[in-house]
Amino acid sequence: MDSARQLWRLWASVLVFVFYALSVSAQDVAPMGPAVLVADDIQITVHRRLIATGNVEAFQGQTRLTATAIAYDPDTGRLTVTGPISIDDGTGFRILADQAELSRDMQNGLLLGARLVLNEQLQLAAVQASRVNGRYTQLYKTVVTSCTICADDPRPPLWQIRAKRVVYDEQGQQIYFDHAQLRIRSVPVFYWPRLRVPDQKQTRVTGVLLPEIRSDSRLGTGFKLPYFIALNPHRDLTLTPYLSNNTRTLEFRYREKFVRGEIIFEGAVSKDELLPDDTRGYLFAGGRFDVKRDFRLQFDVELVSDDAYLSDYDYSDRDRLDSQIQISRARRDEFIRLSYINLKSLRDDEDDNVLPSNVIEALYEKRLFPSALGGELRLAAEAHAHDRPSSVDFDQNGDGVVDGRDILRLNVEAEWLRTFQIGGLQAQTRLGIVGGVYEVTDDATSPEDESELSPTAALILRYPMVKQGGDGARHILEPFAQLAWIGGDTLTTPNEESTRVEFDQGNFLSLSRFPAPDRRERGWSAAIGATWSRIDPDSWSMSVTGGQILRQDAQPDFTSSSGLSGTQSDFLLSGQLRLKGGLALTGRTLFDDSFDVTKAELRGNWSNQRLNVGGSYIWIDEDPAIEQFDDIGEIKFDGIYRIDRNWTVGLDMRYDIVAGRTATAEAGLIYQNECVRVGVRVKRSFADSTTLEPSTSLGLTVSLNGFSMNTGERVEARSCGKHTK
Repeated sequence: MDSARQLWRLWASVLVFVFYALSVSAQDVAPMGPAVLVADDIQITVHRRLIATGNVEAFQGQTRLTATAIAYDPDTGRLTVTGPISIDDGTGFRILADQAELSRDMQNGLLLGARLVLNEQLQLAAVQASRVNGRYTQLYKTVVTSCTICADDPRPPLWQIRAKRVVYDEQGQQIYFDHAQLRIRSVPVFYWPRLRVPDQKQTRVTGVLLPEIRSDSRLGTGFKLPYFIALNPHRDLTLTPYLSNNTRTLEFRYREKFVRGEIIFEGAVSKDELLPDDTRGYLFAGGRFDVKRDFRLQFDVELVSDDAYLSDYDYSDRDRLDSQIQISRARRDEFIRLSYINLKSLRDDEDDNVLPSNVIEALYEKRLFPSALGGELRLAAEAHAHDRPSSVDFDQNGDGVVDGRDILRLNVEAEWLRTFQIGGLQAQTRLGIVGGVYEVTDDATSPEDESELSPTAALILRYPMVKQGGDGARHILEPFAQLAWIGGDTLTTPNEESTRVEFDQGNFLSLSRFPAPDRRERGWSAAIGATWSRIDPDSWSMSVTGGQILRQDAQPDFTSSSGLSGTQSDFLLSGQLRLKGGLALTGRTLFDDSFDVTKAELRGNWSNQRLNVGGSYIWIDEDPAIEQFDDIGEIKFDGIYRIDRNWTVGLDMRYDIVAGRTATAEAGLIYQNECVRVGVRVKRSFADSTTLEPSTSLGLTVSLNGFSMNTGERVEARSCGKHTK
């Protein structure tokens, strides 16, 4: 029986197609081609009227219509459709109606009891709708919402917009409202004589963005209303007035894309009660461009009117700004970089006049593979200069003061590396020579010029061993050792760039562990350690590295916090752990002969379908040699927990262990369903200095889904069932 019905539907569609082709002249056929009609029962009257009933489906191009019955009159070219009716154009635009009269190509017509559905989210219900030229849909006495409406729920939707007339421009992706009224439940809260909003498909259209209500303990309660201006397809401008009890602020952001690059400018200008006599503001700008011969030009500019502005307005928690312009090129065997950096400190205990505010650097690196020698030859040249605004000065005793010291240096390096395999033993030899020229000015306590030319040599031995466990996991144990030597004497020029040294597994086998070439390790040294790894994609994986540095002579520029002072370094222990359940841990610690921890850090993250938490722990012992007179200890935690499909809570906290107090704390709560998204955020800063004061801010954002920009996050609509109060 089913097979017979399917065969009848097939023959009926063929007959309709032939009939339609014969009854319409060639010049009357729509550009989209003829329609195809499929139904359970099809009749053709003596007046050539076509009547289709039962599971009716009609296709015209990408447009698909389903209905209970369709009657076609070839004399008028009109379709009379009995519902329930569904018209889908294949692009996310859908019309539902009780009854309709349409043109032959379904691009024009009148619909009764109509409802538009856009992107399966926004619903526009009207008593009557008319379809014009396949582009415009006009709706009269319209209710608009994206909330799920259940027949057994007597309550009105959470929000709705009622309008006398609504015009949806499908091609322009715009919705126009006449005499629109926003209602929360059934209570009117706002009225617009005319209103235009973009369809959710639109990603760039001029108009108002999501507003925000913000309350701050210092700035008072205020309101932000961003306005987006699409200047053209490649550039846009966003202006955000921010008005509160204590400030009048205009925020801005300008973006532009080019064929070979992009730029962005963002900032703000304020008049407030915190500094009533000053105009305050900031500007952050950045960009990148791909230029000829694989070079890339990058720049960023960071300017601020005063040290506390970024913190007062919660724009950034940075305490130092760096503006930079750089051109670079990275290839497989070559790297070139030229950069200029301007530094500004926002810390109340730092003076920009005595800091190296202007820095110029040039770097060239090259790799060669000479066939005569074998192995790899590395060449490098680096030029560096920085200056301080202050000049040389003398104290009351006539002794020189170094507040204005400026440095210029040029360093070159050549190194040859070759690896040998002797059974299971891997040996690598490194031979090289390094040179440098240094010039110091505006410093009466240091020599003006100094140079060096030092040979280097190293031998690295590794012996990796692999074992396959009974559970399928692979175990890798790799002991390693390095014997290294660098000639020459320690420089007497001031240590400007290598004052902060990190000792970790990344530089464990380096010839010199100073971060810059103005300082180098000298004499003989040995590095001894081992790495153990367990690798199992179906279970837990882990890697642990431990080792120590031994040297003939202590290096005077390694301070206690570096872990490298003396002839015997602190013991380094680092590792990573990953569990199948989503937990990941990374840690590093340094401890001395008494097993006292001098430096430690631990970072972790764990996530599942509902929870994502992360945190870190940092500890550094005091080190007066680098003007760090107190221990540094901090715990940072951040997490997001999805309570259910509607509620999400987040927490971000930073705790100062040494001071015994919270430094910053932030919490957020988000409620989201198919029709609305509400976010509440509260942030507390406990900083207290001459430029920063403790403050608390509270933010509230509300967006109506269907009108707000699509974030890619879809929320499942609630299902209709028995209504419970």
